[in-house]
Amino acid sequence: MNSPTLPRRSLLQSALALPLIPYVFESVSSADSTSMKPRSKVERLGIGSIGLRYQGSVVAHKAQMYGDIVAVCDVDRNVRDQAKAAFGSTPKSFEDYRDLIARKEVDVVTIGTPDHWHTKMVIDACRAGKDVYCEKPLTLTIDEGKQLSKVVAETGRVVQVGSWQRSDERFRLAVELVRAGRLGKLQKVEIVLGKNGTSGTFIPRVSPAHLNWNLWQGQTPDVPYIEERSHYTFRWWSEYSGGQMTDWGAHHVDIAQWAINSYPVEVEGIGKFPTIENGYNVPTDFEVTYKYANDVIVTVKDHGENGILFTGDAGRIFVNRGKITGAPVEALATNPLPRESWNVYDFDNLQRPARSGKLDAIVNHMGNFFDCIQTKRSPISNIESQHRSISTCHLGNISLKLGRKLRWNPETEFFIDDAQADSLLKREQRKGFETV
Repeated sequence: MNSPTLPRRSLLQSALALPLIPYVFESVSSADSTSMKPRSKVERLGIGSIGLRYQGSVVAHKAQMYGDIVAVCDVDRNVRDQAKAAFGSTPKSFEDYRDLIARKEVDVVTIGTPDHWHTKMVIDACRAGKDVYCEKPLTLTIDEGKQLSKVVAETGRVVQVGSWQRSDERFRLAVELVRAGRLGKLQKVEIVLGKNGTSGTFIPRVSPAHLNWNLWQGQTPDVPYIEERSHYTFRWWSEYSGGQMTDWGAHHVDIAQWAINSYPVEVEGIGKFPTIENGYNVPTDFEVTYKYANDVIVTVKDHGENGILFTGDAGRIFVNRGKITGAPVEALATNPLPRESWNVYDFDNLQRPARSGKLDAIVNHMGNFFDCIQTKRSPISNIESQHRSISTCHLGNISLKLGRKLRWNPETEFFIDDAQADSLLKREQRKGFETV
């Protein structure tokens, strides 16, 4: 069923209004829940998994709890063969994702490819009538996010982005505490991501026979193969990603923005860029400062303890994947949040590692996705919220590149009186790999 395209103002308001009360994950309520039992063959959805190295394989295995892997795809034959072996002899195997999404038995697609492929694959899958779970970051440019928002609204497909920290109890509690006023008036948020890769001297060579280098590059410029451009280290090349700003930033900036409940109107970045030919080219030693429409100041930097520090005029809290600390958290022992605000939290155990670790958080996130396919609800990491979060990360990288302060209009999604900055909202795409 197609949904009408919403006006930009309505989309902005709907993203801000995304309820804090998360959808109840009935299908993942506990490890031994009867609802975790496999559905009958007729009820189970067919899953096609694209990009199966690193996180892509984790995502595929988690999706398998709710359906059957009927097709796998990767441009690296070695990775593809390993995936084929991992999921048995049944799944069809493809090098080109377009052949996978054309299969009638594929109802759901998971995407774990490098960042520069996410937008086109999500668009093509939605237009092919598939529901999609796509790894973060959602886009390579802000313009891609605008296109995605339109296509998902037009097709009415369910799309969950892998920003799974929204399904983690510590981060959700941090957002709830801020929104409930337990820190007083929020004044600033400090985010630490970690360092980008340092550049060495990399030598172009002939691409290995098992890798379709042309297809791997997709929309990006056709360049000689360098091993470090592919697989995990693609993150340190601006052609394919945005470094830590869009890697860890896709997680932490998303949580911060969810709590702030507003969008940036100014951004200023300071950083150094590597100058070695054929080396990594994302900024190092960077710090970006945002001013939000509600006057909250956010800093994002690459040094310090990874996590998010929220500061209000009445207290502060720190949260990362291992802990949530601060006086407002300790005060929950005697002054808990209203029961109706969230699903039940184990307040006594908040200082210890959460009951659900990273993989279980992904299970919950994946469970929410499949529940939303059934109920036609909007998932917890929906397109509009994730487009807005990763856009904030892109704004930081654009400011770092230009080396100056920029003013941003979050309603029109253009810079204010700045044609040079607006020119960086999109990139030229190689012929044959355009997103539209």
